[in-house]
Amino acid sequence: MNRIITVGREFGSGGRELGRRLAGELGIAYYDKEIVAEIAKRTALSETYISQVVEQRPATMFPITIGRSFYPRENIILEQNCTIFQEQSRIIREMADKSACVIVGRCADYILQEQNPIRIFVYAGMESKMKRCREKAEPQESLSDKELKQHIQRVDKNRSRYYGFYTSQVWGDKANYDFCFNTTDMVIKDRIPAIANLLK
Repeated sequence: MNRIITVGREFGSGGRELGRRLAGELGIAYYDKEIVAEIAKRTALSETYISQVVEQRPATMFPITIGRSFYPRENIILEQNCTIFQEQSRIIREMADKSACVIVGRCADYILQEQNPIRIFVYAGMESKMKRCREKAEPQESLSDKELKQHIQRVDKNRSRYYGFYTSQVWGDKANYDFCFNTTDMVIKDRIPAIANLLK
């Protein structure tokens, strides 16, 4: 069975960088946005739309009000979101079957649970997350500290709801992971050799 490492992460914690560098250190495949691109190919939906869907809890029924009665209609949005998740799950399993790899986000730890992946969760303090976001921001981005903090909290809330909806588990709960790394004030590239050695 291939060695599979999944990485869940808080926004701004550097989890994506940790996953990418870890894959490079171990000499194995790395999957992140490639999953979205493959879903787009298979579903004819845009990558932008899929990116918006894959980390947000699907909406539930939207009732249509007629007079004083509510007539639920088929929730096309929910159905489409679930279709995307099913396709995503198939792609993640195919990637894991193909070779050893690191997969970032997208409930991969849950989807691949039968393959016993090494499950990592990456988190950090708010100030550290804000600093990382500012370092990686485009020059034209100019959020205030308050706006940036709200954005980080909103993304993490969406990730938590998405994960909870599809897995019935608590996102970020240490009981669901093999290793939890606090990257507050960490220079991630300097710690990768030690982390890789820990996982060998």
